[in-house]
Amino acid sequence: MIKLILQSIRQTLLWTVLCGVLYPVVITVIAQVAFHDRAEGSLVMRDGKLVGSELLAQQFTDPKHFWSRPSAASFGTGPSGIAGSSGSNLGPTSAQLQTNVRTAAKALRDAHKLPADAPVPADLVYASASGLDPHISPEAARFQVARVAAARGMGEDQLRALVEKFIEPPQWGFLGEARVNVLLLNLAVDAADTKKP
Repeated sequence: MIKLILQSIRQTLLWTVLCGVLYPVVITVIAQVAFHDRAEGSLVMRDGKLVGSELLAQQFTDPKHFWSRPSAASFGTGPSGIAGSSGSNLGPTSAQLQTNVRTAAKALRDAHKLPADAPVPADLVYASASGLDPHISPEAARFQVARVAAARGMGEDQLRALVEKFIEPPQWGFLGEARVNVLLLNLAVDAADTKKP
């Protein structure tokens, strides 16, 4: 009996060290060497200041910026300041979901000075599953060009060219959809706006 207890203790200690210490250390070292930026959270710096991460959505409400998808998780900012991720869990027959979508669509149409029945991109009115998706579809980015151009006094052609430049293809050419990282696009628009004559 004592022999079995000692074996169990040794096995527990062995596997704790292997799986709980050595494996995480080895994976962390590999990630830091091979994928340093990603291992650090794909942080985006501007003028020496941290402005966000390529992996997490931010809320943009200024008409001079391209807007992200709505977030059911308030873009990960909770009352404690700790980032969280969640969807709304509202199903397709939910009256609350329908109200949310109608409200978001109306606000979008009003901001873009469109008729009440004008179609709007779905990803600008439906919250993402995580509430933290940093991308929108190319169509959603193109949809916003006129508003951003008018708010900044920039040419629509210049903004369209920036949108096209920031379209990321599906991963490895076949996984997912083409997408635009909203933070990176907005930083490029800010930089282009400061350079205009």
